[in-house]
Amino acid sequence: MNVATDIAIAPEDRLRADLYNFLGLMLAGPPDQLLLDQCAGLSGDDSAMGQAIAGLARVAKATKPGKVESEFNALFIGLGRGELLPYASYYLTGFLNEKPLATLRSDMAVRAMTRAPNVYEPEDNIASLMEMMAGMIVGRFGTPATLDDQKTFFNKHIAPWAGLFFSDLEAAKNSILYASLGAVGREFMDIEREAFRMTAA
Repeated sequence: MNVATDIAIAPEDRLRADLYNFLGLMLAGPPDQLLLDQCAGLSGDDSAMGQAIAGLARVAKATKPGKVESEFNALFIGLGRGELLPYASYYLTGFLNEKPLATLRSDMAVRAMTRAPNVYEPEDNIASLMEMMAGMIVGRFGTPATLDDQKTFFNKHIAPWAGLFFSDLEAAKNSILYASLGAVGREFMDIEREAFRMTAA
């Protein structure tokens, strides 16, 4: 047994990583019945984040996989293109495959992150960035990233546009389940931004 791989992660960091992973999973493709059931089983408290999670659970209870697949396709795939383009390059420059993607690829290389062989999307899509943050927190790419390293990555690749993307997802005309997910994502980005702002530079 390799004890070095059994790294202790603080419970609050494990929860952060779980939420990043969840957002990444929901944004990578339409959820199946199992994932919808898991969403339906979530519960929230009176906080803004808790209310967003409770809203997502309510919508998930009434959603079927076929319906959410149509919603996902209308939002992200579409005929020619979906209603939203969930890429950092597009949000920051108005074009795909621009400098934000090149900068991200450089930062990924430094952290030994590689794109999965079965993934053809540019790495600066929102689902991949959520998964990268989760991986950094729990040490999927080596040792867990320090809070400073997480903050640097978040501020450089996620903070400038992810909140706006999640707001757009909430307001998108084809959004039903994903409007609720947008609310969760927007609240989470606000919490992360504020938490990182309060940490020492």
